[in-house]
Amino acid sequence: MKTTAPAALPSAVLFDMDGTLVDTEVLWWETAREVAAGLGHRLSDADAPEVVGRAVADTAAHLIGVTGGDPAELPGTAAELTDSFFRKVDAGAPLRPGAAELLAALEGAGVPFALVSASPRSVVDAVVAGSLAGVDFAFTLSADDTVRTKPHPEPYRAAAERFAADPAACVAVEDSPDGTASADAAGCAVLVVPSLLPVAPGQGRTFARSLEEVDLGVLADCLRRPRDTSAPSES
Repeated sequence: MKTTAPAALPSAVLFDMDGTLVDTEVLWWETAREVAAGLGHRLSDADAPEVVGRAVADTAAHLIGVTGGDPAELPGTAAELTDSFFRKVDAGAPLRPGAAELLAALEGAGVPFALVSASPRSVVDAVVAGSLAGVDFAFTLSADDTVRTKPHPEPYRAAAERFAADPAACVAVEDSPDGTASADAAGCAVLVVPSLLPVAPGQGRTFARSLEEVDLGVLADCLRRPRDTSAPSES
């Protein structure tokens, strides 16, 4: 899949974190499974759309709902999810294959890149200080930095705005359906490298099995894929 890099590179590359750059989706699933068990629910594949790639508040609301819990317990459940996930991530989360090489290639080519995550700020900072230490992100966005997080388009719109770039000139790199939907709705070209959940094909979406298949040429090619501009993006 690798190609020779053409001149028209993205204005910026916007990376998801969990499951895309670092192998944390399994840790998040384990966290949700443990918290769900404490609430009397056995997590299964049926819960995956409300857990994988979702913000803490979304997963907490799902667990409260599926167990018939009191909505007043939502803040406590969200805090338990965050604290448990933070401890797991802080203990170490490996990079996804090809992530280090792709980040180094972007830095060498002078293409700016940022982290756009649906994880809380505490988790983002722990990963950036640990597994992603030394990576020269222009900035990082967490779920705490926008009013609405993925699958809403606001995170990717905010990231493109901070680069003073047209979202259509940016490539978002994602692994989950919700993250892909967020980037799509923001108007970004999307490179999808699925992890735990499959992502449906769509206009403006390029797929790779691993970041090991991705180089500057692949990212540039993402910008040339046709997009469905007739569908309104979420406001």
